[in-house]
Amino acid sequence: MSSRIRVLVVDDQFLIRAGLVGLLRAAPGIEVVGEGGDGEEAVELAAETCPDVVLMDIRMPGMNGITATAKILAQAGEPAPRVLVLTTFDLDEYVYGALRAGASGFLLKDSGPERLLAAVAAVGGGDALFAPSVTRRLVEAFARQTAGPGGDDAETPPDLGVLTQREVEVLKLIARGLTNADIAERLYISEATVKTHLNRTMSKLDLDSRAQAVVVAYETGLVTPGAGPGNGQ
Repeated sequence: MSSRIRVLVVDDQFLIRAGLVGLLRAAPGIEVVGEGGDGEEAVELAAETCPDVVLMDIRMPGMNGITATAKILAQAGEPAPRVLVLTTFDLDEYVYGALRAGASGFLLKDSGPERLLAAVAAVGGGDALFAPSVTRRLVEAFARQTAGPGGDDAETPPDLGVLTQREVEVLKLIARGLTNADIAERLYISEATVKTHLNRTMSKLDLDSRAQAVVVAYETGLVTPGAGPGNGQ
């Protein structure tokens, strides 16, 4: 990835999209490579511009953000863009569907300029999930449902039996909203070892993002809705 974060902005509301584009263009280290008004346009632009980050609206006419996210990631080369979902509500079944499709995280539209820029920087810098504690709340709310409107039917969760005991422990703590640093401290291992366990887990379960790992942990019953994060959060 270049020193500048290349961002594609997708939102069907012109004023919101224009505001996002203006804010991002004014920020140092960020380059807006395109803007789209629906999912179909997003897929085409992502293929043309190869962005690092896609700011993806969910509820759009025609192809919604869930389908667009899945198509963008399916056709992307390496490294694939990271999709940061934009939503009006923090408990939205559409967002849950997007996480299952491979989105790296989500952001509320009313989060404010500072939080938006921080989210883009975090995702563009390689963080697989922004605001994990908030995402955990979302997953808890919809873990026992299908992908939601606009998504595919629920698939059979993967078998966790392929994981080692340590990999299961790491997956459980990730799903409870702990950061890599928190997990390292909890298990008395290094952050690099945590990342190694997570990468092996994602490879064994054929997952593309930390967000998908969180979803799998709930769908398989490894972590149950309502369970505390285990670190006082």
